[in-house]
Amino acid sequence: MALDPDVILTVGSPATGPVLQATRTVPVVFVQVADAVGGGFVESVAHPGGNATGFTNFEYGTAGKWLELLKEIAPGIKRAAVLRNLTTASGPGQFGAIQAVAPSLGIEVSPINLRDAQQDAGEVERAVTAFAHVSNGGLIVTGGSAATRRALIIQLAARHRLPAVYPDRVFIADGGLIAYGPHRADQYRRAAGYVDRILKGEKPADLPVQAPTKYETVLNLKTAKALGLDLPASVLARADEVIE
Repeated sequence: MALDPDVILTVGSPATGPVLQATRTVPVVFVQVADAVGGGFVESVAHPGGNATGFTNFEYGTAGKWLELLKEIAPGIKRAAVLRNLTTASGPGQFGAIQAVAPSLGIEVSPINLRDAQQDAGEVERAVTAFAHVSNGGLIVTGGSAATRRALIIQLAARHRLPAVYPDRVFIADGGLIAYGPHRADQYRRAAGYVDRILKGEKPADLPVQAPTKYETVLNLKTAKALGLDLPASVLARADEVIE
């Protein structure tokens, strides 16, 4: 605040919250925020009402697509563990969207709750291991749930041979199986437009919060082979990136 900025760009809820506690006058444009209303950053999506606006990285409906994708790549799946973060506003919402489509897919879903970096890694490991003891299972990692546990979750999925769907390509680059989620760079490009409009005199209160418009599917063929999965041609055809 001492630098007297004309506008501030924030990335993610952990950065946006403290900035808005520090100022309710300096315009703020955020990106990579899962639930701007639930997080208390704006009054509504259509009419932010305050000094902040920006771009969300998930619509809850996307979560249902993760379960559909899991069933598509591993048709034998009957059970899915959903790793979610209850400390974020989006955690319950994403799980609810997954629950809504589960009956039509014949899949039983159960949550595994994640918290923060201080959470005992052994707690997460025990929960995934217990789930994996019964066959025909898979994993879904929800958005905003596993930033501090990425390596552990990928390792556990490999160890227990669990097909897993992730929310971001960074998991796949590190050895995860498949991801479907918003294109990260696209949010920043769109945010530049909002910053420009604010610098030219428009108010954040009048600029609606926008959902993602560009999504990407990224998959790792080496991981699929290790799991013994023969990925459907339909999935391969629509993949934006294939890591071999």
